[in-house]
Amino acid sequence: MTTTDSTSPAPSGVEEVVLLDEAGHRVGTAAKADVHHRDTPLHLAFSCYVFDSAGRLLLSRRALDKATFPGVWSNSFCGHPAPDEDVRDALHRRARQELGIGLRDLEPALPRFRYVAAMRNGVRENELCPVFTALTADDVRPDATEVADTEWVPWAAFRDEVLAGVRDVSSWCIEQVTELARREVGPGRFATAGWTELPPAMRPRPRP
Repeated sequence: MTTTDSTSPAPSGVEEVVLLDEAGHRVGTAAKADVHHRDTPLHLAFSCYVFDSAGRLLLSRRALDKATFPGVWSNSFCGHPAPDEDVRDALHRRARQELGIGLRDLEPALPRFRYVAAMRNGVRENELCPVFTALTADDVRPDATEVADTEWVPWAAFRDEVLAGVRDVSSWCIEQVTELARREVGPGRFATAGWTELPPAMRPRPRP
């Protein structure tokens, strides 16, 4: 794995992730293709839970040829902000790329969520991965290279199935749903956090 400091340009076309210290400060970058292995360094990511106006949650199944956790059902979408990319832009970008949807009412819900997850082959995820919620009214048009399938589910039923251990979803989704349930104020609605509660490396810059 090759890491660079915050001023070193990445090779053209190489997707990078932001490496972090334990306090959530940026300490460098690394090529996304190289960062996931048995000793994955802590890096910055995000998860988003997208709802419709009826309070249904959009679930997605990871593409079968994904390098990590292929074929696993999980939250609406995940991603990594690029170095120096505003997190809001990253979330909107990823929603369009993976699902072909626009987002509104985007809010941080679990600003300091962190998890580690290992596949059977020993490859690990190790992410500081704030969780966001959003709404959409768009038809879902998933990118088959990223998403194998999607499903709209009533939040309450999904939450109860996850908490009861009868819904097969990713390990990070189980942890996130457990925490989101504690912050629930209505179907698909949660007590939100402030943007300043995000890790230092993810706090958005003021808009002009």
